[in-house]
Amino acid sequence: MEKTFHFDSPSEPYVADAVVLTCFDQRIRTVVNKFLQKRGILRPDMVVIAGGAKTLASPRNDFERDFILEQVRMSILLHKTTRAYIMCHSDCATYGGLAAFNGDREVEAKHHCQELERATGLLKDRFPDLQVECFFVNFEGIFAAKDGTKEQVA
Repeated sequence: MEKTFHFDSPSEPYVADAVVLTCFDQRIRTVVNKFLQKRGILRPDMVVIAGGAKTLASPRNDFERDFILEQVRMSILLHKTTRAYIMCHSDCATYGGLAAFNGDREVEAKHHCQELERATGLLKDRFPDLQVECFFVNFEGIFAAKDGTKEQVA
C-alpha cells in the first residue's frame, strides 16, 4: 500500500460534543463547520446526508429514518454523546428547493421549523436524555428553531 497523503491525528478515544445531522449541500458546509466551532462543538459526530433533518421528519422510507436513528444511537453508545444538533437549510433540493414554496422564504422557513420540531420529537421519544437543538440555515445566517419559529443565532 502506498501512502498518498500524510497527516497527524489523535488516536485516543474521544467523547463527542454532539451528534450533528445536516444536509450534504456544499453551499452550507463551510458555515455549518464555522458555526459548530463557534458553539464549542470541536468533536462532532457528523451525520451528513441529503436533506439532513428531513430524513427524520419526513423520510422517503422507513430505512432512511432507521438509518439516522441508528447513527445517533451509535454516537451515544460509542462516543458518549449527550447532545444533538439537527439542521435544515433553505433551497434544499430534497424538499423541492425554494420553488416548492413558491419562492416565499418565510413559508419555507416555517415549514423547515415544523420539520425540525417533528425530528426533535422523534429523537426525544427514542433517546429521552438527549439534549436536542435545531437550526435552520439560509444564505444570510443560522437560526435557532423553537416552537415552529426561528430566531437568528449566527
